[in-house]
Amino acid sequence: MTNATNQPVQRESELYIDGRWVPGGGADLEVENPATEEVTGVITQASTEDVANAVAAARKAFPAWSVTPVRERAAILRRVREILADRAEVFADLINREQGSPPRVARGLHVDTPIAVVDATIEALERFPFVTELGNSLIRREPVGVVAAITPWNLPLHQVVVKVVPALAAGATVVLKPAGLTPLAAFELARAFDSAGLPAGVFNLVPGSGRVVGDLLTRHRDVDQVSFTGSTPVGRTIAGVAAQTLKRVTLELGGKSASVVLTDATEEQLVRAVKVTVGNCFLNGGQTCTALSRLIVPEDRIAQVEELAAAAAAKYVPGSRLGPLISAEQRKEVASFLVPGAGGPAAVTVTSPVELPGRGHWVSPTVISRVDPDSRLAQEEVFGPVLSILAAGSDDEAVMIANNSIYGLGGAVWGDDETALTVAARLRTGQVDVNGGAFNPAAPFGGYKQSGTGREIGEHGIADVCEIKAVQR
Repeated sequence: MTNATNQPVQRESELYIDGRWVPGGGADLEVENPATEEVTGVITQASTEDVANAVAAARKAFPAWSVTPVRERAAILRRVREILADRAEVFADLINREQGSPPRVARGLHVDTPIAVVDATIEALERFPFVTELGNSLIRREPVGVVAAITPWNLPLHQVVVKVVPALAAGATVVLKPAGLTPLAAFELARAFDSAGLPAGVFNLVPGSGRVVGDLLTRHRDVDQVSFTGSTPVGRTIAGVAAQTLKRVTLELGGKSASVVLTDATEEQLVRAVKVTVGNCFLNGGQTCTALSRLIVPEDRIAQVEELAAAAAAKYVPGSRLGPLISAEQRKEVASFLVPGAGGPAAVTVTSPVELPGRGHWVSPTVISRVDPDSRLAQEEVFGPVLSILAAGSDDEAVMIANNSIYGLGGAVWGDDETALTVAARLRTGQVDVNGGAFNPAAPFGGYKQSGTGREIGEHGIADVCEIKAVQR
């Protein structure tokens, strides 16, 4: 099957439930390539019965999987990792078509990073303290049961991996609902799990809308934990629904991360701070929850920062380094932040519009300076390639501005190492990079405040899907 320009259209009419590919009972859903606005896939969604069957399969598989020796679970995950590596270009091509990321970003961010997460999870599993001693007690960490993983469209493989792989490592079973806008990579991952020899029912795939499939999973009495990544408003709804059956929840929600340049930053650090912040903010078309979307700089250096940021932004050419937004609706939302007044009365745009492709959901990479810390642009998550520059009169004021947010997911600090570490400790956020510290696939990932609850990835991701039992002797 091909589309109007003779590009392949992937057809997925079956769901993966209880170790088998079975016909889906829901309506078909077209998947759009946001770079071209053409159909690139058609999937069949899960029906209410499909969801019930998937949860029942996961519940049935849990007793045996939960006591499978660690070495056997690790061996299966190693086989999954090998399959991901062998089929890396297949995954990258799928993500390029369904999410729009340029090929290099699709491979590096969307495929190589989740492979690194699998590696880190396997290492964490092999040393994880499932049983420890405390006085006359044995402290046991036991898998929670059935985990419903509800994942977003912006990182269609990575966000699935960071939920599913630690849960499987812990001994939990999983029912996955991938995002309707980007479900194709999840089907390929299901094939990887099947080829790796994962026992029937341990992993199940039920695509569909959040309002139907997501709600069914969140309400289901045999689901023990819901792990959701997405917007803060939807996260609030899921937490409320899950509370009706006292389900555990892991919520990885919105962000408005600040990159703080301290007054003692050297010229070299300032230049690097601007370059890295622009790159981070524009990564994945600006559609990452950890985007460094606020650059806070000393007020006496703001003119220099504006010049550096404009030059850095000019290198993000749509179609090569910069991908499209996921949909026409998202493009409209991002455009609403670019109207006069969104950044406050003194805000000024320091970049110029660039030529955009004729089709697709594209926006120009934009830097807006002298933004009011209390303005909509500084307070709300844009989820597009839009960077705000804010001025601070001191390091203390910079910290105050950085913490002036309902969110607390990511952040960065630039300056003298010791001073920067001290400031990092003052930021109310779940992750902070000091002077360009690299992403660590073994470190806990999650947020403060309305950026969510719980932690994902590595040892902390395994712990997040474990109950704790004390056995006295």
